[in-house]
Amino acid sequence: MNAPTEMTHEDVLRVKLEVLRREHRDLDEAIAALADRTMPDQLTLKRLKKQKLSLKDRIARIEDELTPDIIA
Repeated sequence: MNAPTEMTHEDVLRVKLEVLRREHRDLDEAIAALADRTMPDQLTLKRLKKQKLSLKDRIARIEDELTPDIIA
C-alpha cells in the first residue's frame, strides 16, 4: 500500500497561489463586465476593486515567500 505523501509548506503555498490567481482573474472579469454596463453600481465596483487589490497583495506575499532571497 502506498501511504499518502504529505504536502510540504511550499506545495501548500503553490496551491494557495494558484487559487488566489484564479480568484483575481475572476474578479477582473466581474469588474470588466460590471464596468461595461450603462449604469454600473459604483459601490459594488469599488468593493470588487478593493477585493482584487487585497488578493494582489496576498499573491505578492506568497510569491515573495516562494522566491529565495538572492544576496547581491
